[in-house]
Amino acid sequence: MGLGWDVHRITAGRPMILGGVTVPCEFGLEGHSDADVLAHAITDAILGAAALGDIGMHFPDSDPKWKGCDSLVFLRHARDLVVQKGYTIVNVDSTIILERPKLKDFRIAIRARVAETLGLDVDRVSVKFKTAEKVGPVGEGRSAESQAIVTLER
Repeated sequence: MGLGWDVHRITAGRPMILGGVTVPCEFGLEGHSDADVLAHAITDAILGAAALGDIGMHFPDSDPKWKGCDSLVFLRHARDLVVQKGYTIVNVDSTIILERPKLKDFRIAIRARVAETLGLDVDRVSVKFKTAEKVGPVGEGRSAESQAIVTLER
């Protein structure tokens, strides 16, 4: 099993991309890549489950070639690495913590996009949505977080 977590600041003038899906919103997430907080957390969970480090080791934000990169590239890379080590991804359980916008209408699209990217059936990908109940940076609308757990099988 692997655990992933990520956080990005909310900022104006950027798209809100979650699990490869663009969510219509007046703000987005700040980051070197497309700042897809969900894809980053799942990528870290996959890498961690196989003891392959973290997303920063494979895609450092100091490298200009990753500027603006689609984070599904990171997800595919992590999937390919674990497959090369003889693993299959059994399932993904994830949570996005964001005060707004409400994401319930995007659940099916996000699950489908993540599943497709990882080569999984959609019923093996869970995406939950929570708020931070107005507590801390997420609750104050200054950032978004995501957590993920991935199970691998050899």
